[in-house]
Amino acid sequence: MTKLPDSNYVAPTSPQKFMGKPIKRVEDPRFITGAGMYTDDINVHGQLHAAMLRSPYAHAKIGKIDASEALALPGVRAVLTGEDMAGVGSIPTGWLLPGLVVPHHAAIAHTEVNYVGDIVAVVIADTRAIAEDAVALIDVDLEPLGSTSLGSQAMAEGATLVHEEAPGNVAFQWEIGDAAAVEEGFAKADKVVSLKLRNHRLVPNAIEPRASLSEYRAASDEYTLHTTSQNPHIHRLLLAAFVLGIPEQKLRVISPDVGGGFGSKIFQYAEEVIVLFASKKLRRPIKWAARRSEAFVTDAQGRDHESEAEIALKSDGSFLALRVKTLANMGAYLTTFAPAVPTYLYGTLLNGVYKFPAIHAHVTGVFTNTVPVDAYRGAGRPEATYLVERIVSKAAQELGIDPSEIRRKNFIQPQDFPYQTPVALVYDSGNYEPAMDKALGMANYQNLLKEQAEGRASGKKYIGIGFSTYVEACGLAPSALVGQLGAQAGQWESSVVRVMPTGKVEVLTGSHSHGQGHETTFAQLVAEELQIPMEDVTIVHGDTGKMPFGWGTYGSRSAAVGGSALKMALGKIKAKANKIAAHLLEAAPEDVEQVDGTFRVKGVPEGGKSFFDVALMAHLAHNFPADMEPGLEEQYMYDPKNFVYPFGTHIAVVEVDADTGKVKLRQYVAVDDCGPLMNPLIVEGQVHGGIAQGFGQAVLEETVYDEDGNLLSGNFMEYAMPRAEDMVQIQVDHTVTPSPHNPLGVKGIGESGTISSTAAVANAVVNALEAFGINHLDMPYTPEKVWQAIQAARKDMPQAADD
Repeated sequence: MTKLPDSNYVAPTSPQKFMGKPIKRVEDPRFITGAGMYTDDINVHGQLHAAMLRSPYAHAKIGKIDASEALALPGVRAVLTGEDMAGVGSIPTGWLLPGLVVPHHAAIAHTEVNYVGDIVAVVIADTRAIAEDAVALIDVDLEPLGSTSLGSQAMAEGATLVHEEAPGNVAFQWEIGDAAAVEEGFAKADKVVSLKLRNHRLVPNAIEPRASLSEYRAASDEYTLHTTSQNPHIHRLLLAAFVLGIPEQKLRVISPDVGGGFGSKIFQYAEEVIVLFASKKLRRPIKWAARRSEAFVTDAQGRDHESEAEIALKSDGSFLALRVKTLANMGAYLTTFAPAVPTYLYGTLLNGVYKFPAIHAHVTGVFTNTVPVDAYRGAGRPEATYLVERIVSKAAQELGIDPSEIRRKNFIQPQDFPYQTPVALVYDSGNYEPAMDKALGMANYQNLLKEQAEGRASGKKYIGIGFSTYVEACGLAPSALVGQLGAQAGQWESSVVRVMPTGKVEVLTGSHSHGQGHETTFAQLVAEELQIPMEDVTIVHGDTGKMPFGWGTYGSRSAAVGGSALKMALGKIKAKANKIAAHLLEAAPEDVEQVDGTFRVKGVPEGGKSFFDVALMAHLAHNFPADMEPGLEEQYMYDPKNFVYPFGTHIAVVEVDADTGKVKLRQYVAVDDCGPLMNPLIVEGQVHGGIAQGFGQAVLEETVYDEDGNLLSGNFMEYAMPRAEDMVQIQVDHTVTPSPHNPLGVKGIGESGTISSTAAVANAVVNALEAFGINHLDMPYTPEKVWQAIQAARKDMPQAADD
């Protein structure tokens, strides 16, 4: 990457009234009272319901489909198969790499199914119950084929091909870094530490399952799609231009309240294509809503990396080089951003917060007969952090160095920023030691070490202390750069600020909230900048019929990119309002200031014009600057200069019961740096949620397929989610290091908790198990797995650890 441009961050000079305050979310009352409006809450006159017949096989050829019994059922209006939709385009992939294999991905499988859950046929009926009953009446001739579910099996000799066009089931291969420099580093090493690890697969499980409702108006040849989306404009673009081939202006996509996404609602899904197609074919609105059982086998899943890593060090713990080889299981198809997750959002973060002289990573993406894998909270960055932080902790253990000190020794220093890593990225700003120092103090680290030693000596208590000093890249940017890396998308964001004649403000933002609290934080920013009450501000998002084009919410980009677009648009509003006020006050614009919401001549506190006065005159234009157009509405498209790089230190403390294998979280400390906090209350909530999600992966959650590609963990009885009793009161604090890349100085926080916590908890569990001679164990740390590891270790020990 090229040298960073000069900073455009400007520290606030006036006392803050709204920004930085822990204001309760204004959207919460409607959610906690059940007044939210989600896609499945929306019903329209004359709507029909769709139900999907899904393949029970991971891989099979489709023969004859007999839908006669289903069609004979009263209330059934149609049955659609792949043949009916043969002219519809393939569901596209939005991130293209050299040599990438992109198989055709039909909304309804036509000749072959490639994972359990692949759609074979669709019933359209008067009610959901009738449609679901009719699905069971369809007779499909499916010829089972061989299948594979593990990435490491997919490339084995004789493995069944998922797609004929992908020899060896390889979707892509990609590498980054300097292999020769890494070899030199290893040649100089006093110590080499190796680690094989698996970052297992997860199911997103947003609280609201996906749903879609499509209406087609024949008179105007227009479509409206209500759907659970994190980025409605992207869905409109993909559906119109690449799948259905309809004029983009004829399709309106509305994403109302969204009950969580975690990345799983970014992508283009088959069901959206189907309901749009069916609504035109039948000239009726069509609605589909997923059952939770469907969500398990259709929502894009996350993680699933198998990696080998080696780190070269000096005897004092200084890092010399890192070498990584990763096999990424992509599932049956490449969805919207799939190739980016195990590549630029993984390989480019393998530097972590450290001064690595050299890094080389090689990533291979493979197809398997499983649900497709794409971005899941953190999107490649938790995978990178887990690998780096695990091998750093293992290196500390093998060298006999305190895990906090080996990290401190290798930190990038404040004077080194902007910092060019060996894996492409240039970090914007950072100061890593204060975050660690604060976390160590909050955890009372020295007392923990003493308690740990006493517990091990007694053979009755096994405490583990785990560190994760992380950095993440979010607010993907700039558009030109990500385009060079293969993204078929821009990464700018839009904002329109519309001041009404009464001085009330409507903001149209391309960012879209699915739990982040935009209606609060964006209103805080508007109120602060325009010096008006927050209740005078309305934030509008999620509707392509109202908003300018925007790229949506994912990758912790809303504040850094969407918020910056809003800040810049507000700057234009303020400049125009000041000129109007100056005209009304018969003063030069440079002599006018706004104090406590009133425009006045500097040094003349009496008199003045209110924001209402200025807004009204902007629309009346009776007494108005001659060279200015009426109205008070401005738009800004903000394309960042670079990513932003949040960072921090998390410390997890666990206790392992050696008799049962149960892992209990005792303490969790999180010190994050996301730049200036727009709303500390919302930031803390995001951190809490992210940590719970990361803890869930480390200890409880796992997506398990059998050898035939059947999902064995396809419900909440088999797939364990964290509950309140699993967690502790999380201790949260912050340091503040502004980013120079945006006018707010902010960095993302929505994914930081997840990115850091999995590694912190994993390091804590392994640290506890070191008492038994165990120096690595793959997640999740279920009681059975931990107990078996302890029993196996005890057999190999000359004397049991608790004798």
